[in-house]
Amino acid sequence: MVVTQENVAVNGSRRLSPQEIADVLRDRIRAGDLKAGDRLPTQAELAEEFGVERGTVRQALRALQDDGLLSNVSKGSPPRIAEQAPAQGEPQTTMVGLAPRLAQAFSAPHVRIDAACLTAETLMLALGEPVRLIHEGRLCPESIDVRILLPSRDINLAFPVSVDGRAEDDPVHGRWLAQRNAQVHVLQHNLRALRSSHGVDVRVTFRALPFTPPVKLYLLNEAEALLAYYMVTRREEEMADVMLDMYDALGSDSLLFSFEKRSGQRDAAFVEQSQKWFDALWETITTDLTLS
Repeated sequence: MVVTQENVAVNGSRRLSPQEIADVLRDRIRAGDLKAGDRLPTQAELAEEFGVERGTVRQALRALQDDGLLSNVSKGSPPRIAEQAPAQGEPQTTMVGLAPRLAQAFSAPHVRIDAACLTAETLMLALGEPVRLIHEGRLCPESIDVRILLPSRDINLAFPVSVDGRAEDDPVHGRWLAQRNAQVHVLQHNLRALRSSHGVDVRVTFRALPFTPPVKLYLLNEAEALLAYYMVTRREEEMADVMLDMYDALGSDSLLFSFEKRSGQRDAAFVEQSQKWFDALWETITTDLTLS
């Protein structure tokens, strides 16, 4: 999408927000109209094109820099498209790709995030980006509703699991459970704190799955589905002076695939079916999540 003066409301009418300008420039980068190493127009030129003040342009450019799409934003010369700017549709590791997608989802007035995963670690870390932007005043959602499906503490997990088998006091299971519970507490605290600090209506709820999820799924505002496969591997980790030999999956390194409703019939069907799958699990075979 290319915005010209004909697209911009002027003379007292609504002007484009920094987020909207960032979205336009992001689309140009992903479409290949702007390539890695290219310079953007000057802030004055962009302000004239979009019919806004330079401060609005600067906010948009900072958002793109936070997404890793621009470099040298704070320098005197116009910023360049980052060398590592991801191509349209190119998957990134979950740890890299999730935070900017969440930040964009949090630009909506009413945010809805659904997640099904083995632990809440990646989600907990990635939510730090939109929370930071809310504290900076760059995102202002009215409500946030987060629902998370995690494995029950009472099941025999397929992974992580000791290579030697599942003993009743399996230290690998105990390690996973302690991490799961700690991550849940941190995630809850960081989001619920937005109630008192910014007056955001926040709801964070959890349900327990009766099975080990083979993939991690994130559903953003019922408009985008992000999917990553858990790649199981054998690894060792020391805990309390004991070396744990386990089959485990490092979900933060798995590739994150994005499906958006606006991207066509096939993607729209995937998003809708993923949401139906999540809702069905939430309303049927899942149970209250026990943290103790």
